[in-house]
Amino acid sequence: MKPIAQITQPILRLVCLLLVSFGLMAPVQAASLVKDIRLGVSETRTRVVLDLSERVDFRVFLLDKPRRVVIDLPSLDWPTTGPEISKPGISKKDELVSGLRFGQFTAGKSRLVIDAARPVKVAKSFVLAPSSGLPHRLVVDLVPSTAKDFASQVKKDRETSRAVNRKTAKAAPPPAFKPRSKKNAKPVIVIDAGHGGVDPGAQGKKAKEKNVTLDFTRELAKQLRATGKYKVYLTRNRDIYIPLRQRVNIARKHNADLFISIHADAIQRKNVRGMSIYTLSETASDKEAASLARKENQSDIIAGIDFADQPSEVADILIDLAQRETKNLSVKFAKLVVDNARNKTNLLDRTHRFAGFRVLKAPDVPSVLIELGFLTNRKDEKQLVTSSWRRKVAGALVKSVDGFFRGTRIALAQ
Repeated sequence: MKPIAQITQPILRLVCLLLVSFGLMAPVQAASLVKDIRLGVSETRTRVVLDLSERVDFRVFLLDKPRRVVIDLPSLDWPTTGPEISKPGISKKDELVSGLRFGQFTAGKSRLVIDAARPVKVAKSFVLAPSSGLPHRLVVDLVPSTAKDFASQVKKDRETSRAVNRKTAKAAPPPAFKPRSKKNAKPVIVIDAGHGGVDPGAQGKKAKEKNVTLDFTRELAKQLRATGKYKVYLTRNRDIYIPLRQRVNIARKHNADLFISIHADAIQRKNVRGMSIYTLSETASDKEAASLARKENQSDIIAGIDFADQPSEVADILIDLAQRETKNLSVKFAKLVVDNARNKTNLLDRTHRFAGFRVLKAPDVPSVLIELGFLTNRKDEKQLVTSSWRRKVAGALVKSVDGFFRGTRIALAQ
């Protein structure tokens, strides 16, 4: 007997086709498919080639600090497997390109980010029509340049971007903190799945951090909502990139009472394993915490964010970090997590640590960053992708949330 899906899918496609034909349903535009990504290296240039199912519009620009070449494209269906995709031809002979990554950037936009090993110039960028059995190909040729010329091109590209942005609505400033009007309102919890889209995060033997964190946040949100006690929001519920500052603003926009950022770590020492939890401090508790914070704070650079126009409110947020009550509440929740997770999963030595994570810098929202485990440890990676482990550990966090709000009921009602 044929599987039900094999029987029903053709019928559904026929029904949809009839609905579109009679004008009762708008046609759904499938995302263009990236069939392959290749790098070709010669003595004079490095060529980046994307094989595509159809022709697409694109924009190429340069960013500095560090030097990057960014290619913005419409939403694309990026492949996740295959030797050419996992290791797209970067070799020791390539003096121009040191790395690249790709994925969904924002709604309606994909991004390919190329790390430049030295100053480069985009000599050519074009799309080739299908020929000789080959599909549409987006080609970007990179050639050596000078630091002066690279900086000059970055400036020109930045001015072009500003002109484009002026045609769209300006981004709203971060919301001011407003206490809830109802004393008995449900506490608001914002859960942040770390990384996503063009930023894959840490990499295990098979698993990617961006997928591990999304699966866990969905499970945690489901369990929290099932209690009926809380309003729960996710910073992302699909494979898309969210800038660090925007993650903080999402928490403030929802007037969150608690912000939980979920991550998974990677380290050269493969025997290291266990969960850890971090709260904000500009003075890190140890070298490992400081190193992790530096790595996590690179997320926007990995995704190709331009830092030239940082808004002034960042400074205000840093000043407001002097609010001791927010930090104290964050520490209180962290201690509850350590106590409740102790018998549910392995814990890293000195489980509660401190560091200057950008994603924890909302001045008015108690915030923690939880590293679920290490993708570089075989046992940790195996359990991080297991649904039974997710349910068990998410249950420990729900218990911690319950305890946190029982102890802060008076403060939340003010």
